[in-house]
Amino acid sequence: MTRRVLVTGGAGFIGSHVADGFLAAGAAVTVMDNLSTGRPQNIPKGAEFKQLDVGSEEARRLVQSGGFEIITHLAAQVDVRVSVTDPLFDAEENLLALLNLLEGARAGGTRRIVFSSSGGVVYGERKPPLSESAPKLPVSPYGVSKLAAEYYLACYSQLYGLETVALRYSNVYGPRQNPHGEAGVVAIFANRLKAGKPLTVYGDGNQTRDYVYVADVARANVLAADAPLPPPDGTVDARAFNIGTGVETSVVALAAAMSAAAGVPARVEHAPARAGELKANAVDAGKAARLLGWRPAVPLAQGLQATYEWIRGEAS
Repeated sequence: MTRRVLVTGGAGFIGSHVADGFLAAGAAVTVMDNLSTGRPQNIPKGAEFKQLDVGSEEARRLVQSGGFEIITHLAAQVDVRVSVTDPLFDAEENLLALLNLLEGARAGGTRRIVFSSSGGVVYGERKPPLSESAPKLPVSPYGVSKLAAEYYLACYSQLYGLETVALRYSNVYGPRQNPHGEAGVVAIFANRLKAGKPLTVYGDGNQTRDYVYVADVARANVLAADAPLPPPDGTVDARAFNIGTGVETSVVALAAAMSAAAGVPARVEHAPARAGELKANAVDAGKAARLLGWRPAVPLAQGLQATYEWIRGEAS
């Protein structure tokens, strides 16, 4: 019997690739998205689509009655600055909506929930590469909501037997990332190169990030849906997995690599450093390799080229 999988946020950047991955694995996929930031053209052919807000009563009823064996939860408020400006809105979107989903899953007999967390915000400013057991001290309400969500998942696992997995992504990039927003430096750089505009680098550009390709992230979600889970160890980290490359790339190095991938000379302009920005971030994904069988497969240069080709094909 074909298993049923629900992908929340499946019209978005990462979520649409995750839906692709489950369809390729033979699952019957339902995408739930309110299209506030998702795009209808991202929804894969072959997926059933429900335009619903995850926090709504209709969404809870769908989860309860839909017979979903697996739920991958990607719908979220993802802008750190929005969370700083409006922490209440961030909590409503990232915590109350999750609880609504969990209540539907508990009543509907869902076996496992795979949650999209963040290796870039839950740890705070630490010396990379960071393991899952690194101390946690989020510096934004967004980071707090992601970490709090992981604790809710662990609690539901203990109380109700729901299998839960948290995937802590590093900086995800690739096709379908919004090149017109403020998040996603790779897409922003690619879009500006396409338009012949200079690349803006904040501060000295030596701040580093761990860039992981979106298709690799989608594969991690598919693997996490079925991998045997480690036993609880009294911490929220037991069933959390970093998903990244462990490689630090500075912003100035990224600008040069993006320029090379695009075959377009880059003009770089520096702007004042942004307050609260992490100086360095990269995650150790060794646990995912051992227990999920996951390793990143797409090198940065290859991923940047694929991203630029997608941006170049998009309507301006």
